[in-house]
Amino acid sequence: MSTSFEGPTFTGSALTLDWVERAVARITLTRPAQMNTLSHEFLAEFDQALDLVDLESTRALIVTGQERAFCCGAHLRYFSGPQASIFDPFASRDPYFARIAVLFDRLEELSFPTIAAVNGFALGGGCELALSCDFRVLAETAKIGLPETKIGAVAGAGGVQKLLRYVGRGKALDWILRGTHLDAATADRWGLCSAVVPGDKLLKTAIDLAVELRQLGPRAVAQSKRSIYVSEDADLRTARRFGIEALSILVGGDEWKEGMGAFNEKRPPTFDRW
Repeated sequence: MSTSFEGPTFTGSALTLDWVERAVARITLTRPAQMNTLSHEFLAEFDQALDLVDLESTRALIVTGQERAFCCGAHLRYFSGPQASIFDPFASRDPYFARIAVLFDRLEELSFPTIAAVNGFALGGGCELALSCDFRVLAETAKIGLPETKIGAVAGAGGVQKLLRYVGRGKALDWILRGTHLDAATADRWGLCSAVVPGDKLLKTAIDLAVELRQLGPRAVAQSKRSIYVSEDADLRTARRFGIEALSILVGGDEWKEGMGAFNEKRPPTFDRW
């Protein structure tokens, strides 16, 4: 796949990677007929795509789906029906369940922002994928949720923990135990997304957000992102110490000098050149 923007591209059986703006990458999940489920092929190709964007001077990554599916979670044919291939819980844990969790955590660990442009159903592992991105933009018709209790399972790739942190114990218990499919308006009311837009405006909204983020100091964005995620897992004093170290790393660098110079000269900074 070729684009007018520089950067490595990739076309696999489950997804594509291209560049929609300078330094703004897009991963598109391309198996809507299979609801973009988390097949082994998907996991390998998603990891490969992240390798490619992580080697570039990427400033933002958009993840989206096609037609009615963003991503509908685990590939259940591995566990039921004539094509079932996973029966032993230990055989499924490390090569499949843990692999999904580690891959989704990787989105949080990237040094640049990630944006889930949720075009349709984001259920189970698809909800976990969206919650692992730093921002979520939802189409008005999108549905998001963790319905695993309805099939005798649990959201094991971080969805329980991440949803709890976004909405608190009460709503997490309500939605997870009941397997609720949230509409976009409800997700918005509870702070799960940055915007809800008509479907035909979804990609533009995500790109506009990515371009806005590109105007900011990339090292400052990276350190701010790390500070937020560290603060979720650390006590207050440890998190504060991390923040001091993050700030100290930036002081005196090129971005710092540009930001301070722009402030003193009363002009917009030009971080976009980095």
